Amino acid sequence: MEEMEQVIRLFPQRLRNLLQKADTLRFPAEELRLRIGQPLLMRAWGKEWWLAGREQCWEAATGHAGQEVYRVSEEDIRDTLEFMSRYSLYAYHEELRQGFLTISGGHRIGVAGQVVVEGGRVKNILYASFLNVRIAREVLGCGDDVMPWIYEKGEICSTLIISPPRCGKTTLLRDLIRQVSNGWECKENRQRAKGITVGVVDERSELGACCHGYPQNDLGIRTDVLDACPKAEGMMMLIRSMAPQVVAVDEIGSIQDLEAIRYGKNCGCKLLATIHGQSLEDLQKKPVLREFIQEGTFQRFVILSSRGGAGKVEGIFDAGGRCLKT
Repeated sequence: MEEMEQVIRLFPQRLRNLLQKADTLRFPAEELRLRIGQPLLMRAWGKEWWLAGREQCWEAATGHAGQEVYRVSEEDIRDTLEFMSRYSLYAYHEELRQGFLTISGGHRIGVAGQVVVEGGRVKNILYASFLNVRIAREVLGCGDDVMPWIYEKGEICSTLIISPPRCGKTTLLRDLIRQVSNGWECKENRQRAKGITVGVVDERSELGACCHGYPQNDLGIRTDVLDACPKAEGMMMLIRSMAPQVVAVDEIGSIQDLEAIRYGKNCGCKLLATIHGQSLEDLQKKPVLREFIQEGTFQRFVILSSRGGAGKVEGIFDAGGRCLKT
């Protein structure tokens, strides 16, 4: 587990020793949760695990934690944040204001605690008491089966990925961006498409996982990224400044997002985006989204679930709701 080994090295010495001794590398961990006074939790294989017993081994987390589990201290939280930021937390001020920071390797540290509010906006997190270390994993090629269905007559179709949380929509979007940017070929049906320019607005640094402005993930050779920028504003900035043929954003939903997508469509840009939802019918129950879908902004809809594992493609539909692939 190369990614997990990388993450463990980013912890301060005390926690690093603890995690190494507990044979953490054998778990395909998705995240590590640190909460002051609470058990150190790891999520892997769709379950939660905690560090338990005198032998410091991982056990499935069930019910209330006993006295034997390792409990996170205030010092653990403070040292982890300082070590992961290379003792330069001030350099991550803008990211922390949004509740996270992205570190080398593209791994994201979610932060919660007592905030400072100024002018109705969060200015800073004063006391961090909760950390969520999300292990970044690229799945290159996970979009292979989807790519042939989001092209029509050699042209990319504006595509919306619909998915509940933790079902792989961001991972799929990332790989679609990479392949659209690089160009791709499907030997089975002799389809191919040349690479085109993609502009990515990465509001929460989940797509490119930029660290100091440089993407840690592979988004392709023709991709430009606006990192830590609000989606609506960023889409307009990219269209005006970088002339993308495709604009990609993660987790749309606000009225401002939808207006910016309309602006992109009117400028001739194709769109790749994700949204939280269970199905196309689920989105059509919401008046604003129903109107948006009926406008024909998107020509393809990809529905994901976690049935049998994250990233399961339940169906691909055209603008009229006709199922193209199940």
